[in-house]
Amino acid sequence: MHPFFRSGLRWKLSAAIAVVSCLVALALSLVVHNAAKVSMINSTRDVQDERVQSALRIYETTGRLAFLAEMDDPSLPKELKAYAAKGQRATYVQDTRHAPEVWAETPAGGGHVLSLRSPFTDRYSVLDDLDQALVAGSLAVVVGGTAIGVLIGGRMSRRLRKAATAARKVADGDNQVRVREAIGGRRVRDETDELARAVDAMADALQLRLEAERRVTADIAHELRTPVTGLVTAAELLPPGRPSELVRDRVHALRTLVEDVLEVARLDGAAEHPELTEVALGEFVRRRVATLAPDAKVAVEEEAVVQTDPRRLERILGNLLANAARHGRAPIEVVVDGPYVRVRDHGPGFPPDLLREGPSRFRTGSSDRSGSGHGLGLTIATGQARVLGARLTFRNAVPEEGGGAVAQLLLPR
Repeated sequence: MHPFFRSGLRWKLSAAIAVVSCLVALALSLVVHNAAKVSMINSTRDVQDERVQSALRIYETTGRLAFLAEMDDPSLPKELKAYAAKGQRATYVQDTRHAPEVWAETPAGGGHVLSLRSPFTDRYSVLDDLDQALVAGSLAVVVGGTAIGVLIGGRMSRRLRKAATAARKVADGDNQVRVREAIGGRRVRDETDELARAVDAMADALQLRLEAERRVTADIAHELRTPVTGLVTAAELLPPGRPSELVRDRVHALRTLVEDVLEVARLDGAAEHPELTEVALGEFVRRRVATLAPDAKVAVEEEAVVQTDPRRLERILGNLLANAARHGRAPIEVVVDGPYVRVRDHGPGFPPDLLREGPSRFRTGSSDRSGSGHGLGLTIATGQARVLGARLTFRNAVPEEGGGAVAQLLLPR
């Protein structure tokens, strides 16, 4: 595709206005030039007709040829000779290399023809001046129109960019942003304002639907806590044995699932606030990893002090380590490099849909769907990172480096 078709609205609109201005200026210039030329030629022909009549009267009275008139001029155009043969007076414009010549003839009796001619040079210089003025005016129109197009297109382009930025913020979960307010739609009413209204209405509808789903999820999980707690208590009272261990294991898994669903619902509600404190990141990670995953290797390349919520940071770190242990392979490596924390395993890596779309509920971090886990760990880690103002990203290490999944957390200082 030509680069012009990929350019911004401002330049497309400016180019369109420039082209239209050129066409309009050219058309008007041609009309004015031709009209002026026809008017001047007709005026000159009228003058020539009066002069040839005056020359005939003087000739008939005095016998002298006035006004540089000629009798039976051999260079008389054949068109005028035809009129003279009919006994008619006529004028004629003859084109030459330079300026046209205006002829006039009248029968002088006895088969003679009196004629005179005058070059159109003086009037032609006026046309040249007029053409120069038309060119200057056309250039002014084109430049002015293009400048107006740049201003109008730039203003519209800025409004559309603001609308796109606001829409991206809405898509990222910022419920306070409204596209119409971002573009100043209350002051300017146009198609952009209508687009902003439609996007805001869609965002409000989606927000209401998501909020309703979140409340339903939270209510269901909350209602399940009591019977699940009863199941946990009852399972603890079962007599020792393999069947009892299986029941207790499944009951504890169910309890963990209910707690995770409640946590996801709270994070989706955007009502969570961190309790910030200064944390020496390297030392913090070293101590927490020793408890959460004793077999993992920890390397502190650069120590950093960050403002964060230790409880939420530990939750993120625990979920990333659990995901690596469950879906990856040893060795699990944790690297602290300034405000960055990287958790890497040497397994098959993250599935393509997770890398493309990010963590999703009930989708595990493994391409093997038969693996254990309910897939909320990375979702919770991403939600907690959002509460901390941190950025959690996922990628796969290249095969040359041994492969595996890499989760990287960037904490604000």
